Amino acid sequence: MNLKKDTTTVHTQLPRVSGDIPGPRSKEYHERASRFMKGYSSQVRLFPVVFESGKGATLTDVDGNTYIDFSSGIYVTTLGHCHPKVSEAVAHYARTLMNCHDFTTPIKMRLLEKLQEVSMGDLNGVQLYDSGTTAVEAGLRIARAASGKFEFVSFYRDFHGKTMGAVSCAIVDKSQGMRAPGFFLCPRAYCYRCYFKMTYPQCNLYCADFIETLIDNETTNQVAAVVLEPIQGWAGSVVPPDGYMQRLRSICDKRGIFLFADEVLTSMGRTGKMFCMEHWDVTPEIMTLGKSFGNGFPVTAMLVSDRYKEAVEKISASTSYGGNPMACAAALASIEVIEEENLLDRATHLGDILMKRMEKMRDEHPIIGEVRGKGCLLAIELVKDRETKEPFEEAGKLVYQTAFRKGLAWIPAGHILRMSPPIIMEDELALKAMDIIDESLFEVERKFGYA
Repeated sequence: MNLKKDTTTVHTQLPRVSGDIPGPRSKEYHERASRFMKGYSSQVRLFPVVFESGKGATLTDVDGNTYIDFSSGIYVTTLGHCHPKVSEAVAHYARTLMNCHDFTTPIKMRLLEKLQEVSMGDLNGVQLYDSGTTAVEAGLRIARAASGKFEFVSFYRDFHGKTMGAVSCAIVDKSQGMRAPGFFLCPRAYCYRCYFKMTYPQCNLYCADFIETLIDNETTNQVAAVVLEPIQGWAGSVVPPDGYMQRLRSICDKRGIFLFADEVLTSMGRTGKMFCMEHWDVTPEIMTLGKSFGNGFPVTAMLVSDRYKEAVEKISASTSYGGNPMACAAALASIEVIEEENLLDRATHLGDILMKRMEKMRDEHPIIGEVRGKGCLLAIELVKDRETKEPFEEAGKLVYQTAFRKGLAWIPAGHILRMSPPIIMEDELALKAMDIIDESLFEVERKFGYA
């Protein structure tokens, strides 16, 4: 099977940017909107461009500049912008039936059956929502209802959402406030910056075993679930070492604790598997899906094991917008596109060629400390010195802005450069995006005296 698409007529002129960007119309529109809209993301604050349209792996702003999209709308449009099958599915139900609360509809029935077909293990109890945070909150309530216990263990620098329970699982910014009672944070497996100052594999996964120490000494031994992102997103595509996820599964089994995989960011093909947990052949009791689940349409899901799905009846599970016909159509079409276009293999292939390029860049750039990722979930970590590993946040912001001005729409995270290209992207365009990052790194290194 040839995974490389024919690109003879594609993208030789991309990106297409000219003049000062953000351009005059972007500046005008953003200034007008900013009179009312508050709380913009760091992406927008660092580069307040105003987008008007998107197609496939490109975005076009109101000034006519066209960018390579290496963000997928923050891990959302995994199948590219406005995929014809997804757009038509949503349009059909926008014309036919937009909402009927949580009544069954034919399209909802088909989505539920498709989820059962593709999901891991026995994760067949489903509830549908319209945001990742809401799905996570439902998962927390299910864990309590099904286990009869009330505490949770989660991990440093994971991200689970912005409501009380989700924030309590992962305070990534002290401005978010305090955790609710019964939530405990544990060091995460982050081998490049090991919290325990150990080296893998000689550490024998001490970070996983430490969870038991935390449970014994900090909780009341009423832990309902261990909650985690399979690969950390906000923290910079931090991939756990081999054996880590299996060790967590073993600890949870031994102690009668649910494993709750928050796959809002990682699910539906981005890492080269439909669900990221498949990389380790570990099935959780609870899983949440989102972001690319509807390829841009707001639809998320909470899945629970058959053994505990009746617990869904014990909580107030339904929502006004979750599972509406447009959402179900978007999600079903997205899954079918992944299958029909063989996009799991495509994501793996893209990840392989991009990782090879990133490894070459690491050898050439003294400020790159580590490159990492899986499939099309990637990151470059910048440091002032490879020995001290001091984070280089100033460089991270500047590389982000420099590459954006060259036509690359992507994601900043302080000293970590995050990349999530659509998995439909052609090889040539993906490598052109890496050329832009490479050029931007050289420019920033010269400014800081590294070259």
